[in-house]
Amino acid sequence: MADDDLYRLGAGIMLVNHDGKVFVAARIDNPEDAWQMPQGGIDDGEEPWPGVLRELEEETGIAPRLVERIAEHPERLRYDLPDEWRDKLWRGKWKGQVQHWFLARFLGTDADVNLATRHPEFRAWKWVEPSELPELIVPFKRDLYCRLLEDFAGYF
Repeated sequence: MADDDLYRLGAGIMLVNHDGKVFVAARIDNPEDAWQMPQGGIDDGEEPWPGVLRELEEETGIAPRLVERIAEHPERLRYDLPDEWRDKLWRGKWKGQVQHWFLARFLGTDADVNLATRHPEFRAWKWVEPSELPELIVPFKRDLYCRLLEDFAGYF
């Protein structure tokens, strides 16, 4: 889109376990009962898949060797931050994020998840049914999550 330069480039991962449930985590900086799938910024020159694996490991301790790529969303998806958050996050530089999204299978066990990372971002995590995602996420990301569920539905 013409205004993509107003959005931080990122990547996200819908990580599914052997029971078909999706990994979600609660951010440390949000006391509300809001959960999200792992996501984050892509570094300059970094490809989206290695970037999302790096973010996943930084946020959850899950090693890339425990992740099997299933699909990549054919489009970059984006969300806008609420106006009241824009100055607080990323020093007001971005309106939101434009993201590459991936669907992947978790090959490990729950013991492989460790939120006590070098720079912790999450305070809790759990596996949920895919249909629960829209109700768990913050409202400004809900449309993006619904789109992912719709477009990745054939893989569940």
